[in-house]
Amino acid sequence: MPVAAMAKSEAADVQAGAFQLAQAEEAPAEEPLATEGEGEEPPAKLDTGDTAWMLTSTVLVLMMAIPGLALFYGGMVRKKGVLAVLMQCFAIVCLLSVAWFVVGYSLAFTNGGSLNAYIGGLSKMFLNGVGVESLNGTIPETVFFTFQMTFFAITPALIVGAFADRMKFSAVCIFMVLWALIVYAPVCHWVWGGGFLSEAGVLDFAGGTVVHINAGVAGLVTCLFLGKRVGYGTENMAPHNLVLSLIGASLLWVGWFGFNVGSALGASAGAGMVMVTTQVATAAAALSWMFIEWIVHKRPSVLGIISGAIAGLVAITPACGFVDGMGALWIGIAAGLICFFMSTTVKKALGYDDSLDVWGIHGVGGIVGALLTGVFAVEAIGGTPGLIEGNAAQVLTQLWGIVATIVWCGIATIVILIVTNILVGVRVSQPVEIEGLDINLHGEVVQ
Repeated sequence: MPVAAMAKSEAADVQAGAFQLAQAEEAPAEEPLATEGEGEEPPAKLDTGDTAWMLTSTVLVLMMAIPGLALFYGGMVRKKGVLAVLMQCFAIVCLLSVAWFVVGYSLAFTNGGSLNAYIGGLSKMFLNGVGVESLNGTIPETVFFTFQMTFFAITPALIVGAFADRMKFSAVCIFMVLWALIVYAPVCHWVWGGGFLSEAGVLDFAGGTVVHINAGVAGLVTCLFLGKRVGYGTENMAPHNLVLSLIGASLLWVGWFGFNVGSALGASAGAGMVMVTTQVATAAAALSWMFIEWIVHKRPSVLGIISGAIAGLVAITPACGFVDGMGALWIGIAAGLICFFMSTTVKKALGYDDSLDVWGIHGVGGIVGALLTGVFAVEAIGGTPGLIEGNAAQVLTQLWGIVATIVWCGIATIVILIVTNILVGVRVSQPVEIEGLDINLHGEVVQ
């Protein structure tokens, strides 16, 4: 989730190794104490403004998962499965908060020695060695740890929308923990923890590859592995309560400022630009989806405009700290149009049952955003020029990051699903699915 830490001064160097624990922002303007040699950087100091913002951002991202994502998904499923979706989202946050504390953080953000290009080590399991005085840049490491924990929790929760109405709760619990540790943590390390994608210069400010392409690919693989819902294509599977989905989408939109702007790891001038690009891209994508739906289907829908907004949020996530307002506008427009056709025309033509369009919005939106980051990146903003400034090679670098993420996530997700299926079975029986997961798995129903 996080993004490269932007310098507190005007120029932000957020390119490679963003989120390495060793990284440090520019120290506050203050006379340093005596140093051992001229030219040495003064030690990083706690910045209370940065810390306050990161505490706020952490809460905002947690709000994205619960209740934001839970309500967004809960409103889009049929009434007989809404509690199952809410339960899955809530339980995932609980499970992965503990998993992050135990080993996830260490795998993502410590030095892995000879394997550091691919995975971190185990030196900070259970937050070993991290105390109240430990700093990551200008914020407490405990705050950075918790901020990253929220990314670790929400990413697997996104996958829930792909297999809604047909996966066992026990399978969800096992699959999500394994997936987060085997897929998310390594990719997070590749991009933000000093791994090989960081060294290659892949730009991902807040999680286009780490979060959204990862979740989108896993969602597509999972829905194909489980197969279609009973009655898919013949029964009415329209959302049961779009009011819930609109509320959820709105909470996601607001919380996304913690996701994106918080990835600047401080209250800096660069963080202000991230806020601008996030808002512009989201609004542009919502409008482009709405208008193309209006043209194609003769009427705009609530489901359409909120889906477009999420597509825009997804697409700007990797780019938000590297592009300007015009770049954000074009990224948003492209995301709305492309994700609309992928979630409607292409999905219908291929016949797969990605229940809530996790692949069509998160996977495709993440790919669009990651590629266009290489096109619209502005050196004066993020330290790296893109295609529009003459650096065509950055597009190829972005493509390398996309391909590496898709390949690892796709293969690992299949293996994890096979293991989970052997352990507990992944799909509920047909009678349970027809009657509904709420009453059969949880003994509760929405009145």
